[in-house]
Amino acid sequence: MSYTEDMLDSGQEDMQNQIDARSSLVGSNKMEILLFSLGSNEKFGINVFKVKEVCQAGKITRTPNMPTGVEGIVSLRGHVMPVLNLASFMDMKPVEPYQTMMVAEFNNHILGFLVQNVDRIIRVDWDKVRATEGMLSDKGALITAISELPDGTLISILDVEQILANAFGETVVGEVERIESGQDLCIFFADDSMVARRKIAEVLDKMGLKHIQSSNGNEAWERLKGMADSAQSAGTNLHDQIQVILTDAEMPEMDGYVLTQHIKSDRRFDGIPVVMHSSLSSEANRSMGRKAGVDHYVAKFDSTVLSSTLRPLLI
Repeated sequence: MSYTEDMLDSGQEDMQNQIDARSSLVGSNKMEILLFSLGSNEKFGINVFKVKEVCQAGKITRTPNMPTGVEGIVSLRGHVMPVLNLASFMDMKPVEPYQTMMVAEFNNHILGFLVQNVDRIIRVDWDKVRATEGMLSDKGALITAISELPDGTLISILDVEQILANAFGETVVGEVERIESGQDLCIFFADDSMVARRKIAEVLDKMGLKHIQSSNGNEAWERLKGMADSAQSAGTNLHDQIQVILTDAEMPEMDGYVLTQHIKSDRRFDGIPVVMHSSLSSEANRSMGRKAGVDHYVAKFDSTVLSSTLRPLLI
């Protein structure tokens, strides 16, 4: 197993310095996972790039009609954010209230996750991260992937997009303009989140487009290579089959940056733009996308922005 373990020094500033130092990993097909506990023997993880800081929750203001699992709201450094108790979503019963809070930013949202404690950061190759789709049920629906420590301990990586959808409901896809002759156009997209794939497909259906989907970067690359091989054997242009490739950034087995690098290094994909559609919406991630060869970068999840980005690439 290709892990490098960095034990975190005590203190929140040390933790934040560790997190800030991770940006150089993007594009290397490696990820770093922040490990945490929810009060059981299980180990859970979240991609470090989603974490802004780890701190004490402080005073949580409870408001009426909060969804199940949402403890209330808290004000932190000028941001008023909802605070979610992850144990509630995982059907666990904490003995006492948690006070450690991971502040996460994804899908243009900032929110707090209450956990029992934060352990350390581990570094792992994406090809050592396995998708769990079809393997788990019940609370497993909130686990998007698993990995393993050198001692055999399994790490469950949470699908924070699914948790957000469970707490507040899935994003409503608004009206988007259909493309004439869209039935002759095809989008290939890859995303490891079931809720994300469902929303992308809904947007593309409303645009009148055909689509092909994959649930991780490695699967996507194998399918794309197969299509390129078939087109080459038939003496046809792959661009006639696929007009745009849409990819998530973080996916098991192969991330979207490496997938993009593979696509851009293969001349058979010339003329097919790559759009990165990611919950990692910081400027640092956009910059790494450009470095990998991404043509356009769209933050999840706004159906209007997604459709307006795709439209000029298709007409």
